[in-house]
Amino acid sequence: MRVYLDNAATTPLDKEVFDTMAPFMLEHFGNPSSIHTHGREVRAAVEKARKTVAGLINTSPAEVFFTSGGTEADNAAIVCTVRTLGIKHIITTKLEHHAVLHTVEMLEKQQDVQVSYLRHDEQGVLDLEHLEELLANSPQTLVTIMHANNEIGNLNNVQAIGELSKKYNAIFHSDTVQTMGHYKHDVQQLGANFIVGSAHKFHGPKGVGFLYCDANVKIQPLIQGGAQERNMRGGTENVYGIVGLAKALEIAYRDMEEHHRHIQGLKDRMIYKLKDQMEGVQFNGLSAEGDKSLYTVLNVSLPPSDMNEMLLFSLDINKISVSGGSACSSGANLGSHVLEALNIDPDRANVRFSFSKYNTPEEIDFVAETLAKMFKKMPV
Repeated sequence: MRVYLDNAATTPLDKEVFDTMAPFMLEHFGNPSSIHTHGREVRAAVEKARKTVAGLINTSPAEVFFTSGGTEADNAAIVCTVRTLGIKHIITTKLEHHAVLHTVEMLEKQQDVQVSYLRHDEQGVLDLEHLEELLANSPQTLVTIMHANNEIGNLNNVQAIGELSKKYNAIFHSDTVQTMGHYKHDVQQLGANFIVGSAHKFHGPKGVGFLYCDANVKIQPLIQGGAQERNMRGGTENVYGIVGLAKALEIAYRDMEEHHRHIQGLKDRMIYKLKDQMEGVQFNGLSAEGDKSLYTVLNVSLPPSDMNEMLLFSLDINKISVSGGSACSSGANLGSHVLEALNIDPDRANVRFSFSKYNTPEEIDFVAETLAKMFKKMPV
């Protein structure tokens, strides 16, 4: 049995999505900017996909722009807002994905932008009173806070963050890569000026994503070179990727309740099995606390052991694919910046299990039993 539990990194392509994409790989090859028949039929497919995505997140097609993925979408929202609107202050957290953190750090150095980091507790729960304090003293502010953490799974109250941002006339961008396709997003209720999606996180193809951009926030493009995407992103569109993204998101919304129940059941089973079969297991952040975290992610802190440094390699040898990381040690550049920010014991091995609709209870049992054997609580 080979088990894949790294779905927060990427998910397998849905066969239904591939079947939708295939004609645009082999038959419908025109450039969507061309005015002849080959181009027009492909342009129609791109616009149909845009309309599908817009309908699912409850916005206008004119506010949806296709990108190469979540990283580009995050960069476009942050960089273009700062450059176009003259933003002088960014509020973010130390727990963000590097697509946000590294972008903010770059702007701090190159654009004379002040950056404030929101306080949080040792479980990664954000201090929204601190957010209001920062907003009250800072005009021309961009707030960039993720919907859910990709490592520890914590769900942030983006609606409350959006309300505070609106109260103080701040622009709000939320990295929604880990929640897109797993939760329903209604941008009319969410309160964010920008949200993003990346197809490969919800069983779509790699190399394609989208940015929702509030029409009331006028920004200049990040990528120059053409009039594509309504002058918002130069470059020929990734047609079959865009078609696949729209189909994957459509399937995700269609089957969301069923998949939520199935995946939550797998996660609950993993928590129970690990507690039952191993001593000293802990869970990082809010990842084991029901609806306070992504139902797709469980971040496990394992007891100190001589095998900790080789744990992921050992799991891979045992046909289990997961990701992990240790809290950064002093003076080292390795490890997880998220776990370091939570002051997780660097002597403990940390593993992120992330689940999908394709995983089974039998796989969960196999992984838990394998871990228990490796830590010698059960006989080999």
